Amino acid sequence: MPYEVTVKGHFSAAHNLREYKGECEQLHGHNWNVDLVIAGDELNREGMLIDFKAVKQILGEVTGRFDHRYLNDVPPFDLLNPSCENLARVVAEAVAARLPRGMRVSAVTAWESDRCAVTYRPPAPEKEA
Repeated sequence: MPYEVTVKGHFSAAHNLREYKGECEQLHGHNWNVDLVIAGDELNREGMLIDFKAVKQILGEVTGRFDHRYLNDVPPFDLLNPSCENLARVVAEAVAARLPRGMRVSAVTAWESDRCAVTYRPPAPEKEA
C-alpha cells in the first residue's frame, strides 16, 4: 500500500500488570501517546487517502473509552493483562473495525512514557484468489 497517514492521540490511564514481579504490578498511571498509521492504495477525489480529521475522530473514539480510567476494569483488559503490547493490539483492532473499505491499520505505537513504546503491526490481509 503506497500511502500512509499518521495521526497521534493521547489519553491518561492507570493500570497494574497482573502477575508481574516488580513495581509495575502495583497500581500506577501513564500519560499514553498513541501513533496510528493507516495505509491504503487509492486517493479520493480530493487527493487524500483519508482526512486527518476522520482518523483523529476514530482514534479518539477508540482511546476515549480508556481516558482517565483504571484499564484493568475496562474490557478487554478486565480479562487481558493491560500491557503496552496488548494496548497497541487492542487499539489497532478497534480502529481497523471502523475504517472505510480499502484501508487498513499499518501500525499502532503505544508510548507509556517518552522513552518506552511498543509498536504493533497487524498481519497483512490475505489476497483474494
